[in-house]
Amino acid sequence: MLYMVVERFKEGAMPEVYRRLREKGRMMPKGLEYVSSWINLDLRVCYQLVETEDAMLFPLWVDAWKDLFEVEIVPVRTSAEVVRMMEASL
Repeated sequence: MLYMVVERFKEGAMPEVYRRLREKGRMMPKGLEYVSSWINLDLRVCYQLVETEDAMLFPLWVDAWKDLFEVEIVPVRTSAEVVRMMEASL
């Protein structure tokens, strides 16, 4: 399943986020798979697409970063999946 992880950086945390990322990597537990990410233009929010079959892994990952940002985790579907779901209703 896919999840959109919305990371809202704490004030002044951006340099430390990238320092930690460079030194330790994403620190995702086995079973969480990074797909892609985007950062808004003012560098305050990161939207990260993550895939997993076990949502219980998220707290293990988020714990390593909670000092630098707040996290919202939203289950999502691809547009192609929704098209297939809706075809029966059309």
